[in-house]
Amino acid sequence: MDELLAVCEKKFSPEKIELLKKAIDFAKTVHADQKRESGEDYYTHPEAVAMILVEMEMDADTVIAGLLHDTVEDGMDVTVEQVASIFGKDIARMVDGVTKLTNTNITRMLSREDRQAENLRKMFLAIANDVRVVIIKLADRLHNMRTLEHCKPEKQLRKAQETMDIYAPLAERFGMGAIKVELEDRAFAYLMPEECNKLLEQIKPKQEGLMSLLETAMHRIETALGEAGIKCEVGGRRKHIYSIYRKLNNKKVSINEIYDLVALRVIVDSVQDCYGALGIIHSIWRPFPGRFKDYIAMPKTNMYSSLHTTLFSDFGTPFEVQIRTWEMHRMAEYGIAAHWMYKEGRSQQDELDKKLEWLHQLVSYASDASTSKEYVENVRHDFFTDYVFVLTPQGEIFDLPVGSTPIDFAYRIHSGVGDHTHHAKVNGVPVKLDYKLRTHDVVEITTSPQATPNRDWLTFVKTSQAKNRIKQWFKKANREENIARGKEMLSEATRRQGHKLSDITKPDHVQALLTKLNMNEFDDVLAAIGYGGLTTGQVLSKLMEAYRKERREQELAEKLNSGEETPVKSSDAQGRSVIVKGEANMVVRFAQCCSPLPGDPIFGYITRGRGVSIHSENCPNAASLRADTERIISVEWADENSTKFPVSIHIIGEERPGLMAEITTMLLNLNINLHKLSAKTTDDGRGVEVSMGFEVKNADHLESITRSLMKIDGVRSVTRALS
Repeated sequence: MDELLAVCEKKFSPEKIELLKKAIDFAKTVHADQKRESGEDYYTHPEAVAMILVEMEMDADTVIAGLLHDTVEDGMDVTVEQVASIFGKDIARMVDGVTKLTNTNITRMLSREDRQAENLRKMFLAIANDVRVVIIKLADRLHNMRTLEHCKPEKQLRKAQETMDIYAPLAERFGMGAIKVELEDRAFAYLMPEECNKLLEQIKPKQEGLMSLLETAMHRIETALGEAGIKCEVGGRRKHIYSIYRKLNNKKVSINEIYDLVALRVIVDSVQDCYGALGIIHSIWRPFPGRFKDYIAMPKTNMYSSLHTTLFSDFGTPFEVQIRTWEMHRMAEYGIAAHWMYKEGRSQQDELDKKLEWLHQLVSYASDASTSKEYVENVRHDFFTDYVFVLTPQGEIFDLPVGSTPIDFAYRIHSGVGDHTHHAKVNGVPVKLDYKLRTHDVVEITTSPQATPNRDWLTFVKTSQAKNRIKQWFKKANREENIARGKEMLSEATRRQGHKLSDITKPDHVQALLTKLNMNEFDDVLAAIGYGGLTTGQVLSKLMEAYRKERREQELAEKLNSGEETPVKSSDAQGRSVIVKGEANMVVRFAQCCSPLPGDPIFGYITRGRGVSIHSENCPNAASLRADTERIISVEWADENSTKFPVSIHIIGEERPGLMAEITTMLLNLNINLHKLSAKTTDDGRGVEVSMGFEVKNADHLESITRSLMKIDGVRSVTRALS
């Protein structure tokens, strides 16, 4: 008998078992001709995902959806509607939520990074409709990470980084501790194998030594609680490797300063027994000051509940004890998957909805973002990063990203509260609105109908939600002011380039800009600059592109009509083409001192016997060359082609774990192949200098890559290296 079926027959009703049998046959048929990278039949993957869901005691529909989760994506002509007709709408909705986007004409046009963002956007919105989607998705990712050794190194790095960035934080957010730590540890081993192995060698003997010392402590606890009539189970656990690595780096401590390399876990029958056990344990060993945490009285927002206390052992070595009920223990391991709402026959979410109210905000975030990438970045930043827990005066708990302010808190409550924030108090004391909130702060917001957002708020708010709502307020309330401010800013930026705004905003130029920005009128562009939705650089580069193209065409026409020598296109060995005045076979050489790329502002310098040397306007030698005016010649870029050009960049970043992996993974997602890479620590020892070389299409392509690199946490600067 099928192993999955054998296990499920003990758990589900006969009707559900019949549906499961049908799903097994369906999945085997759909995946019949497919193999995994290990060479195994593909069906072994969905079967393993379904088994993980069974181990988590999920309901039958979720297990069946896990078994079918790849049938729509990988099956020829299998649709969500077909799944619904056979297995029901509930199962089909979960399959649709987990399924990646199919290979439509639209998605084929997207880059890998854009496709990933769109897949995640769809998944986040599906989670908001049915949280079982995230449980299936995490089970899917867990099995993929368990079998990642069969994949190519490039895919291993990409999947491991994605797991660390998205799926492990997702598991933590939903309280699924057992899955979260396994995902982190497995991703850590692929992303930083040297650091991982080195740390394992350091902590393994320490953990083994501590575990042997704590066996006596475990026996004393069992005996003392038994004498007090408290039934318990006492066990030991080792802290997971990536958790230790993070603590060492974030808190800048040594191994000897980490007191929870191992911990004792005491599981009892009731909350009353938790506090009774705590008192007894504190009577045996002296507690470590400031190291007691009561997550029962104040659970984490991911529903984690437990008592944590650190004690001085008989040998003077501190050790941690966690005390919880069986229900709390299951919640700590499986989080949302452990909740009673998914027991068969249960259809009401009521209490669960209250605990997962933040999920509904995922839907509202979709309306605040203009692209899938922006939406995913906003969700990741606001919901899946390190956060602090703060409270309302009524005791309601909110979590916000580290560094959040009372303004972020106000907008998390409601946009109306944020828009009309007047004053803030923290723990009963008035504070400035840029005050950085800390865990357990009690925050009180005073509003006023006359109060409105201040532009300075944009300089210190932390959450994407607050930033977007503030920008929206200014966009709606001060359109005319924004237009005027935007026009002034764009005029000044144009003047610095040596042009007038009227020269580059002719109807054809503006129409080309509106088409690229997907906007209706130029005032929309100016308003966006005014309220911060667009930068002057983004707009100016596109207007100048249209302006230069028109000028090129005009100059060529004038020269043809006047009978002068026709400017001709000349190219170098790499395929860079420029239009210069002179002979058709004129030798063109691109200067090594600045290595201009198509799109860079350029000028020509007539050399003695070596043709025309093409320099960037930003060339370090530009001033001295231009002094010899008789040898300066006007040149323009010819039409762009598909040729790529080598460039080198220089990155300065913070010395933090995973930075190099994030940089290389991001470039990989942009289909950039590195041909040179080196890194070293900065002179002050607190940063890292990275040099890398690759090929780009033009200056705009390089600028786009630079912007993407600057979004990575810890990257301080990205500059083009000139020889």
